[in-house]
Amino acid sequence: MQYIGPVPGRRQSIQAKLNDKEIIVASFCAKCGSAIPLNEQSCPTCGTAAAAASASMPTPPAPAQVSGAPVKSGPSALKIILIIVAIIVGLGILGIGTLGFFTWRYMRTMHVDSQTGQMTMQTPGGKLNLNTSQNFTAAELGTDPYPGAQSTRGGMKMDLPSGSLVTGVFLTSDPISQVTDYYKSKLSGASVAEKPGSTVISLETGHQESVMVTITNSSRDDGKTKIVILHTTKK
Repeated sequence: MQYIGPVPGRRQSIQAKLNDKEIIVASFCAKCGSAIPLNEQSCPTCGTAAAAASASMPTPPAPAQVSGAPVKSGPSALKIILIIVAIIVGLGILGIGTLGFFTWRYMRTMHVDSQTGQMTMQTPGGKLNLNTSQNFTAAELGTDPYPGAQSTRGGMKMDLPSGSLVTGVFLTSDPISQVTDYYKSKLSGASVAEKPGSTVISLETGHQESVMVTITNSSRDDGKTKIVILHTTKK
């Protein structure tokens, strides 16, 4: 096998060709930015010397950061608290005004007897008598008042479209046991609930009428026996 080496003179010709080539870097004018030919000594556009033109191009200034308008902060916690307090106060005033209006409206329908202290109120549902100490009849009470008992304050009479309600309050010096025996005989078949110091006797007549007698010892009335008769009727 025959070795063939590089051909003499060929490397030199390639090297010569590379040496003949030059890397031409264009320069620019530092003043106007126009291109300056390699062999020119000054800028063909503005006449600036090429020495100054060969310097590196000035770095363009960084764009200025535009600061936006400051973001407005929301309402402070104090403002929020004040708003909430104002709403609560407003609702309270509105509620008081509404209550005052209805109170004034019902006060106009109320009449108080200056001599007896009896209050009469005319409501949409009917007529209402309060704090009356009048002597109710047996028909109004649903049973006879206890013999010798004195009518006292706390009674009430209410007439409604659906029926009526009468409450009579009486005081007697007789003991609870004696009063209990009396109403047991008057309200035959009534249920009786007794405990020390009080007795409750109740009787229902169908679904239209009921009578309940409560007998207690009243410490506020010098230890007298207090009798409360509640009579309700339905229409």
